[in-house]
Order: sequence, then structure tokens, then C-alpha cells
Amino acid sequence: MLRITQSVTEKGQTWTLCGQLSGPWVLELQKTWEQRRVERGSDVIDLSDVTSIDERGESLLRRMKKDGARFLARGVEMKEILTRLGSDSNPTLGKSLAHIDCDCSSGRNK
Repeated sequence: MLRITQSVTEKGQTWTLCGQLSGPWVLELQKTWEQRRVERGSDVIDLSDVTSIDERGESLLRRMKKDGARFLARGVEMKEILTRLGSDSNPTLGKSLAHIDCDCSSGRNK
């Protein structure tokens, strides 16, 4: 499951993602991203509470970066994924972050 929360500021939007950016949730984020494309100014994508990313999720993040999105992340593996977004290398098949027990309703890790 992936929870997508958006908040709008004068400078653009902040997208906070919590959960798994994999499987059907990649398409859900893609649809939301494309619907909001016209409304965007400067978008920040907060990936701090993302627990896993599959190959399709990584490809979508790469596309979002090309659209001008900036990212916030924590953890070595997530920062490694973000570093790869700027390269021409293919996404790492089945790349997952270390499992984090995330309480998405509060935005905190357990």
C-alpha cells in the first residue's frame, strides 16, 4: 500500500509518500502525478517513509526527476536510489529498502 499526501505552498507542492512504491501503487502515483502536472510549480517528493521500491517505481521516480521534481530521503539505500536517478543506468531489479515499520497515519516510524 502507498499513501500519497500533497500539500500546496506558494512555491509548489510537497508530495509525502508512505509505504510501498511497487506493484499497482506505482500506477496510482503515476496517475496522480500526471493529473497534477498542470498545477505544479516546484515539486518536492518526500520519500522518507517509503519502505520499498521496485523497478517500475524507480523508473517513475526517474521520470518525475526529469519533470523537475526534487527529492527528500533518508537512509543509505534510498539515497543510493536517488543518486542513480540522475544516471542513465537501468533501475536495479527488485531493489528494496530495509523494511521499516511505518505508522503512515502519524508519519512516524515505529
